[in-house]
Amino acid sequence: MSEIAEVTPTETAARQRPVRDAHYYEIKREIEEFLYDESNLLDERRFNEWHDTLADDLRYFMPMEFNVKFGEHAKREFTKREKDMSWFNEGKWSLGKRAEQILTGVHWAEEPLSRVCRMVSNVQLSGIETNAAGEMEVDVTSRFLIYQNRCEYEQYYFVGDRFDRIRRTEQGWKLAAREIRIHQNVLLAKNLTVFF
Repeated sequence: MSEIAEVTPTETAARQRPVRDAHYYEIKREIEEFLYDESNLLDERRFNEWHDTLADDLRYFMPMEFNVKFGEHAKREFTKREKDMSWFNEGKWSLGKRAEQILTGVHWAEEPLSRVCRMVSNVQLSGIETNAAGEMEVDVTSRFLIYQNRCEYEQYYFVGDRFDRIRRTEQGWKLAAREIRIHQNVLLAKNLTVFF
């Protein structure tokens, strides 16, 4: 497995974005289709097919968010990976186990299964590089809105940003890293069973 360089969303935003030429827009179109396909797989509960789109060395991280004093946002607003508590700090294996659990039909928080609709927007490429294995890796920012409905009256909305690294492999595009930021410092849903 290749090692993914640790790139924080702040560092990604500070880097010079790729030139928006024909190459940029061709890659962007492919990435958008990848993200839309991913949303459809998850909405349709095709978790095994979705799992196949994940890189073996995937990092999947959702920090917790805090209300902090003005001027301290960069340092203290979000918990740090491998240092602090987080909503998720997972890899491909643990995501697969979560999906398997939902598909058993006896998952206490997903029986009956939720109805979920994901929307992805504001897709932009923030970096295009070639890794040590000669594969293209693209840093991508996007925003999402996820609607979840369970039973009769349970409704939850998740809104936030994603900072992805997506890798072009011989098998197609693969998600290599994802940092998810939901803009709630107190989780308003009863649980987090959806995939972001």
